[in-house]
Amino acid sequence: MDARVADKSSMSDVKLELDSFLPYRLNVLANVVSQALSGIYAERYGLGIPEWRVIATLGQFGSVTAKDIGIHSHMHKTKVSRAVASLMRRRLVQRRINRQDLREAFLSLSREGQIVYSDLVPVAQRFAADLSEGFSPHERDQLDDLLTRLTERSLRLLAGADVSQPVSD
Repeated sequence: MDARVADKSSMSDVKLELDSFLPYRLNVLANVVSQALSGIYAERYGLGIPEWRVIATLGQFGSVTAKDIGIHSHMHKTKVSRAVASLMRRRLVQRRINRQDLREAFLSLSREGQIVYSDLVPVAQRFAADLSEGFSPHERDQLDDLLTRLTERSLRLLAGADVSQPVSD
C-alpha cells in the first residue's frame, strides 16, 4: 500500500468530537450567553453586541480611545469604529480630540449614554446572577479562577509564547 494512502486512511480514523472539544464548547457558551444578554439590550435600546461593549467599556473606564476599547473588548478596530459611529449618531457617545496627538480622540459617554449605561448595569448584573444561579460561592470562585487561567493561557497561545510551562497560581 502506498504510504500516502496509509497515512490518509489512518488520519480518517482520527475524529474530533466537537461536543467534548473545549475550544468549541467555550465558543458555543460565549455565543449563547452573548445572544441571550444581547436580546435584553437590543429590545430596550436597539443596541447590538459591539455597541453594548463600547458602552460598557466607556461606562467602566470613562474617557478612552477607540484603540483602548478594541484592546479591552477584544474587538477588531473596524467593528469598534462602526459601533462608535452608530453610538455617536444616536448621541450616546461623544468624542474629544487629543490635543497632544490630533490623530487620536478620546471617547466618553454623553449624558444620554450615561443614562443608558446606568439603566443597563443592574440588568446585566441580574443576568449574570441568574446565569450562575445554583452555583455555590465556592463554585463561583472556582469558575472565576478557571476562566482567568484559560484566558491567560489563551493569550499566551495567541502570542506564540512557550506554552509548555503551566500558568502559575
